[in-house]
Amino acid sequence: MPRFISKSLKKVGSSPGTLIHVGEIKTEQSSLSMLHFDAETHIEQPLTDIGEATSLLTPDATTWINVVGIQDIALIEDIGRHYHIHPLTLEDILNTTQRPKVESFDDYLFIVIKMLEHDKEKDSIVSEQLSLVLGKTVLISFQEDEGDVFNPVRERIRKGKGRIRSAGCDYLAYALIDAIVDNYFVILENVGQRLEAVEEAIDSDLDADILEKIHTIRRELIYLRKQVWPIREIITYLQKDGAPLIGEATGPFLRDVYDHTIQVIDTIESLRDMLSGMQDLYLSIISNRMNEVMKVLTIIATIFIPLSFIAGIYGMNFNHMPELTWRWGYPAVWLLIIGIVAMMIVFFRRKKWI
Repeated sequence: MPRFISKSLKKVGSSPGTLIHVGEIKTEQSSLSMLHFDAETHIEQPLTDIGEATSLLTPDATTWINVVGIQDIALIEDIGRHYHIHPLTLEDILNTTQRPKVESFDDYLFIVIKMLEHDKEKDSIVSEQLSLVLGKTVLISFQEDEGDVFNPVRERIRKGKGRIRSAGCDYLAYALIDAIVDNYFVILENVGQRLEAVEEAIDSDLDADILEKIHTIRRELIYLRKQVWPIREIITYLQKDGAPLIGEATGPFLRDVYDHTIQVIDTIESLRDMLSGMQDLYLSIISNRMNEVMKVLTIIATIFIPLSFIAGIYGMNFNHMPELTWRWGYPAVWLLIIGIVAMMIVFFRRKKWI
């Protein structure tokens, strides 16, 4: 439930721009790292202080500063002072319950997006908020925890593959967003595999926990849709209103990310439809099995109704009952009982009730 209903009780009553960390603390200590590059060279190093990166800023190069662990309010304030980041932006960075969005300021763009991964141990989706502050020559990314989906981007920068080292800061922002969206396909592939396992379980043997698995996957798909849907608005905004920070050459790449986002949304909707079909199938099979059981019990009860009637008559113990003294009375009653049972079974078969 916490993933669907955000609680920000610490912020209630606070003035706008108050820096309070809201959310789970996922790493003990915050850390800084930097990738500074241009078309010819690159520098990669950890940072002990945000001021170390400031001296490297040049109009012809791109600097990517990555902050891991956002619970250090003093560090966030220091970054805000160095790069003239608005207090409301810093407030949103510290609030990990943000909806994915994009906001434009005088000197930078602020982007919030959710980075999702599959937790193999818990067999569930875990979410991490990623905040991007995009300037002309510097991009600052804020992560909640170590580990991300950006290693392919880092490798391209290190090896100088493609156009990433010469395309500018806006292209780097596109590359990070593209990596996150591409990872959504990995998440959906895993969800699809789990759906196939549920389908096989329905076809082979109905486990008691199938319905629980269906509801768990449905909740995850709802959460996925909630995080992916706003990305369309983000990309649309960057294409139309993000200039001059978004160069014209980056436009086609943003359109490609938009197409991928639409594919992700379509896949989520398809999986939700499949899930609804599986639930209906499961409930239908359960209902049919119950009907079969009730049919058998009803037939047995119906057959015993006339037999109970016959036994009830001979259980009344009247003195003047001819069959009580008749030598063949007992076999005759049994023949009558067997005959009634046989006739009822034949009748049920003709009616195709059994």
